[in-house]
Amino acid sequence: MTAASTTGNGLLIPADAPFSAGQQVWLAGFLAGVSSARRNTAAKPAATVTVEVLYGSQTGNSERVAEDVVAALRAQGLGGTARVLDDVSLEDLAAMQRVLVVTSTYGEGEMPDNAELFWEALASPTAPRLEGLRFSVLALGDSGYDEFCQAGRLFDLRFEQLGATRVAPRVDCDVEFEDPAAEWTGRVVGLLAAEAGSAPVPAPAAPVRRERSKWNRKNPYPSRLRVNRVLSGAGSAKEIRHLELDLAGSGIEYAAGDALAVVPRNSPALVDALLAELGFDPDQDVSGVPLREQLGSHWEISAPSKDLVARLAERHPDSELAAVIAHDDKGLLENWLWGRDVLDLLRLHPDHGVDVDALAGLVRPLTHRAYSISSSPLASPDRIHLTVAAVRHGTEREHLGVCSTYLADRLGEDDPVGIFLQPNAAFRLPADDDAPVVMIGPGTGIAPFRAFLQERAGRGAGGRNWLFFGDQHRADDFIYADELEEFQASGVLTRLDLAFSRDQAEKVYVQTRMRENSKELFSWLEDGGSVFVCGDASRMARDVDAALHDVVAEHRGRGADDAAAYVNDLKRSKRYVRDVY
Repeated sequence: MTAASTTGNGLLIPADAPFSAGQQVWLAGFLAGVSSARRNTAAKPAATVTVEVLYGSQTGNSERVAEDVVAALRAQGLGGTARVLDDVSLEDLAAMQRVLVVTSTYGEGEMPDNAELFWEALASPTAPRLEGLRFSVLALGDSGYDEFCQAGRLFDLRFEQLGATRVAPRVDCDVEFEDPAAEWTGRVVGLLAAEAGSAPVPAPAAPVRRERSKWNRKNPYPSRLRVNRVLSGAGSAKEIRHLELDLAGSGIEYAAGDALAVVPRNSPALVDALLAELGFDPDQDVSGVPLREQLGSHWEISAPSKDLVARLAERHPDSELAAVIAHDDKGLLENWLWGRDVLDLLRLHPDHGVDVDALAGLVRPLTHRAYSISSSPLASPDRIHLTVAAVRHGTEREHLGVCSTYLADRLGEDDPVGIFLQPNAAFRLPADDDAPVVMIGPGTGIAPFRAFLQERAGRGAGGRNWLFFGDQHRADDFIYADELEEFQASGVLTRLDLAFSRDQAEKVYVQTRMRENSKELFSWLEDGGSVFVCGDASRMARDVDAALHDVVAEHRGRGADDAAAYVNDLKRSKRYVRDVY
């Protein structure tokens, strides 16, 4: 007889059923709710209960999980709606009875862009009491960062402080979030359904979940690299490439503004050097896979993990690394680790005591890298274009960007490369083709705006388009110059403002050009224009945000608080959107 697991309500799931652990937990929760509903249906009519699923999402993962939660709720006869956190006012929140929060954490412990305003209001001393609210939080994050799942943790704590009651404890998900997210969904939906005594919705009910490609992180599409050319000039300090990946037969449908995830492989040279340093047998079996393959395709060996750093500092208390850690200064540690990989750290600490089993526990999984797509399906339906800077640095030993140099150097035209789409519904052109659009994207940040211009041209959009672009030197870093000039000549690109920082004594950046043209920029905003920003989050995006506030303050003439409120209104109306990293 086949073994089976019980849901606790007399319903069995066979042990050999073709489901992952997370899916089995989800089913258990679903069946528990069904069983509970059946017991209650005879005694009383099904309750009508609505659950608000509020999400904050930077790259789309939390949004997709929220959609799945709504689908699960409706399958159990509960009302469910998914809403962006920034679309919810505190008055709305105070009237809610059941809330599920799904949020990612952006950067170093920051809220996603579309959850910032909600958090500011919720964290304020004037936030309302929430004694009548039941809630649970699902936090998505990356344990490679110190502030792992910080946004979710903050929401969870603040709801508790305001008197709300948990339906179920918060769950923190690492990069591989699918199974724990499914487990949390099954648990909270099962509990809410049991409380409500709801009856399952009949099968014909319309699904909430969007139609999705079968290609994902666990099942990437084996694409082929069809174009690989250098865009930057010979004198550039950077190596920027234009890449085109084949979609033929994949069924992948993308939109301008989406990102593409690429599954990389580590540098064979780094793998060989690490094996030589450790003296390991490359053919040794590790979890059913030869060690060389684990190092090449499955383990992150370029960026040292927190566990490895802590292990080496503990074994070498007199080392420079231990001294840096003793300062308890995150920035200082980041600076010390910059440019150093696993091999560097092991060589600096030869008495590391790391064997194969220890190494397996001290490295993180090698994960995909996401790139903003630089083409529109209206211009390139069968190929996705990427604009990628190949990362290379170091003098004594060359260090390579994991995915960027995999694409640039080692991927042949007949070699399969795993890809999958990461839709970004928040980063979209206005539905109104006559609305003005301002795009700010220096360097490779131009990628989505090349796609936007192709899209506006393909749609025959009449709205004005203004691009701020820059880099170091015009002669070698003005990528896609010919195309931009063509867009200008055809009237698609209304205005192009350039900022090449090293071509004059005083450095000039895109934010410099924004301030120089503040009067016209503000007039575009007053005319209903949308502002899109793409690029480096730590410096460029912050400087651009400061410049935007200055532009508004200057021309409204009502001070910094009024400018902040104006910019916040732009965010709420989806007219100030960022794709930053």
